[in-house]
Amino acid sequence: MKKTRANLFFVYSLIVTLLFLILLTLILPLTSGGDRVIATLILVGGLAVVVVLFYQIYLNYIKPVHQITGTLQELIRGNYKARAFESYHYGTGRLAQSVNQLARNLQYLNRQEKMHGRQLHTVIDHMESGLMLIDEQGYVHLVNRKFIEQFGKTEEAYHNKIYYHVMDQQKVYQAVQEAFLYEQTVKGSITQSKDGQVSHLEFVGAPFFNESRELRGVVLVFHDITDLKKVEQMRKDFVANVSHELKTPITSIKGFAETLLDDELTNIELQRKFLTIIYKESDRLQALIHDLLELSKLEKEEFRLKIAKVNMTELLSDSVEIVRSQAEQKAIEIKFEVANELFLTGDAPRLKQVFLNLLYNAINYTSEGGTILLRAKQTDQWLEVQVSDTGIGIPKALIDRIFERFYRVDKARSRNTGGTGLGLAIVKHILEAHDGLIQVESELDAGSTFTVSIPLTLNNH
Repeated sequence: MKKTRANLFFVYSLIVTLLFLILLTLILPLTSGGDRVIATLILVGGLAVVVVLFYQIYLNYIKPVHQITGTLQELIRGNYKARAFESYHYGTGRLAQSVNQLARNLQYLNRQEKMHGRQLHTVIDHMESGLMLIDEQGYVHLVNRKFIEQFGKTEEAYHNKIYYHVMDQQKVYQAVQEAFLYEQTVKGSITQSKDGQVSHLEFVGAPFFNESRELRGVVLVFHDITDLKKVEQMRKDFVANVSHELKTPITSIKGFAETLLDDELTNIELQRKFLTIIYKESDRLQALIHDLLELSKLEKEEFRLKIAKVNMTELLSDSVEIVRSQAEQKAIEIKFEVANELFLTGDAPRLKQVFLNLLYNAINYTSEGGTILLRAKQTDQWLEVQVSDTGIGIPKALIDRIFERFYRVDKARSRNTGGTGLGLAIVKHILEAHDGLIQVESELDAGSTFTVSIPLTLNNH
């Protein structure tokens, strides 16, 4: 470019020189003597002045304008680093300064736009909800990472495709159509199956507009509500189970009480039998309500443990003595093996509740003449306690469910022994409050072993 402009300058200079030579050729024959010399000097001087003026015009106007034009073309191409040379000439110098200021502003705006774009992309891509952006013609312009996780495929499989070609959900079609038609937010829910896992998704379709309030497309946001559905189902099951568990003793109490009130029973033994049944059922009802209240208390956010140093050897020994009379009624032998004095920091009454529940369960599910073994040892920063029995055992497929509320492996036996079905749920909550854990090993008709691990020191409680 510079070479071309320089060549043009020499061409223009040559043309002017030729014009002056022609003038010199025409004027000189009309003069003579000293006039001819003067005319020649005037023409040569005029040529020199014209060439110098032309060169100044080239340097101060033509060349800077060409440079500024080149800078503007670079800015148009998106090269915001381009700058024009700022000369000292008032006109072109100020023009170059203005162009450079414009370039700096454009570079700053471009940098800000890229930064905001990266931030927006990061936010969208790390949302915990799936997102799909559809333009006014129905083409997909954007899907985020969570959407890919929810529906599979790749981003390229959705980008610039008609939404109903890449989505196989009828409810989604209808929501998008309603959002376009009525220009209002539309809500719905779908069930999605992926890799054998069923998930529940709630979606919202919202139209978006430009500054002129013209519809530009629809944004679809998909929220995974699978966990909420599970919680809702657990709540329904819990209410149903509580109702069922309360119904049985209340029905028995009401039935026998009505019999005693309606019939004039003279048989004292029969009256005693009915009253005994009423007493046992009321006792069972009281135990159930007590366990429900305990479970509710443990699940409250404000629940706090009363931390103190606990002599676990003494606590476990006391627990064994409490259940020993019940074990002796079934001729069950309880073996207690603790090598030395064991201590930890925790809530002693709650920990005793854990081991009493485990021991009572072992007695209830062990046949007459069986054996229960309780042993404890310290390993690194943990206290490990095992409660083993020779009872009916637990099928492997059901081991993960035994900590659910009201879940019973043997429903008939559990009810006959007065169990509420909440013992292991309470055990799990107490251990979680102590940052502990419980593991189960069991073989059907051979017995079970519950292993409780509790940290010796609790922090932040």
